[in-house]
Amino acid sequence: MSASVRRSARVQASTVTNTVSNTAKVTVPRKRSRATANTNGSKQTADSQDADGFKIPATPSPVKRRRPAADTAPPPVTPTPSAIGVMFTPGPRVSYSVGDIDDPTPPVPLDRPAAPELSNAPLHTTNGETHVLSANRARGILPNPTLSTATLLEDAKAHLIAVDPSLKPLIDAHHCRVFDPSGLAEEIDPFRSLASGIMAQQVSGAAASSIKQKFISLFPANATHPGPPTFPSPELVAGTELSRLREAGLSQRKAEYIKGLAEKFRDGELSAELLAEASDEEVMEKLIAVRGLGQWSVEMFMIFALHSQDILSTLDLGVQRGMAIYKGKNVDKLKNKGGKWKYMSEQEMIDTAEKFRPYRSLFMWYMWRIETAPGKGSTNVEALQDGTAS
Repeated sequence: MSASVRRSARVQASTVTNTVSNTAKVTVPRKRSRATANTNGSKQTADSQDADGFKIPATPSPVKRRRPAADTAPPPVTPTPSAIGVMFTPGPRVSYSVGDIDDPTPPVPLDRPAAPELSNAPLHTTNGETHVLSANRARGILPNPTLSTATLLEDAKAHLIAVDPSLKPLIDAHHCRVFDPSGLAEEIDPFRSLASGIMAQQVSGAAASSIKQKFISLFPANATHPGPPTFPSPELVAGTELSRLREAGLSQRKAEYIKGLAEKFRDGELSAELLAEASDEEVMEKLIAVRGLGQWSVEMFMIFALHSQDILSTLDLGVQRGMAIYKGKNVDKLKNKGGKWKYMSEQEMIDTAEKFRPYRSLFMWYMWRIETAPGKGSTNVEALQDGTAS
C-alpha cells in the first residue's frame, strides 16, 4: 500500500472519531453532582455506583416542619354579658331591667318568704299563672325563718362582710340589683329564658337577639297565642316542625334542643311550679339532663332567673379572673395548659368560696365586679343585672 493511501485512511479514521466524540458530548449532558450524607458520615453523589455498577439512590433530605406558633393572646374575659342579656332581656315593650315578661311596667316588690338554697323569683307561665316559693317550703329549709325578699340582699351583704371585712368597700360601692327587692319581684318565664339561652350558645349577642326575634315571629296570633312580641308557649313550639323552627336561623341541633325542651314543659317533666319549689340540687339535676343545657347555662339560669343565692360557677372565666385578683394573683401572667386558659383551679375556687355559703351567688357577683376595677378587666357587670349587653 502506498504512503498516500495510508495517509488518507488515517485522516478518515480521525474524522469519524471526532464526530462520535462530539455527538456523545451533545446527547449525554453531564449531571450535576448532589452531595448527600450517608450513614457513615461520608458524602456521596447522586451518580454514585456500587460494586456491580448500579446507581445508589440519593438519601432524601428530611422535611423540616415548623411548629405552630403558640397562641399567647388571652381569651375574652367571659361570655357572660351577652348570653345573660339574651336569656333575660325583656321584649320590645319592656324598658325595665331583665324582667322576662312582656309588661311595660315594673312589678311592685312584695315582701314574701325567701331562702338561699331555693328559687326566689316569681315564675310565670304562658297561661298566666305565677308560682313563687311557698311559706311552708321556706320554713322547712330556712335556718332563719324571718328571711324575706325585702331583707335578703342586706342579710347576704352582712354575711359577706362578716366573713371578710376587706370586701366592705367593694360592696358599699356597688349595688347588686339582681337580688334587691325590685329584682326579686320581676317575673320570669322559665321556658322562654332557657330556650333563649340555647339560642345564645356560641354566637354573638347581636346574632342571638336577631335569632330570638325571628323565632318569635314564626308564631303569629291565633286563638291561643297573642302573637309577637309574646314568646310562644311550649305547646306551640313542641307542635312545630323542625324545618319551620330552623327558619329563625337555628342550626338543626339547636332546633332539636329547643323542641325537646318544649316537649318537657308540655309533658310536665319541667314546670314553673317545680322550679319554684325545688332545691338547687334538684333544679341542677333536672335541667342538666335536658339536651342542649350545659352546666354553665344552668348555673346562669339559676342565678339570674331563679335568683338562687348559693351558686358558684367554676366554669365562668370572668369569675375565675376576679377570684384570682381577690386572692392577690397576678392575672397578667397567664399559663395556657392543654389549650385552655385557667386563672385558678376549680378546687381552689371552691375552697375560696366555701366560707361565703349560703350566699356564694352574691360573692360571685362581686368577683365579676372586682374584675372590672381599673386595669383589672372588662366584664360588663351592668349587663349582668340590667340586660343591656349586645
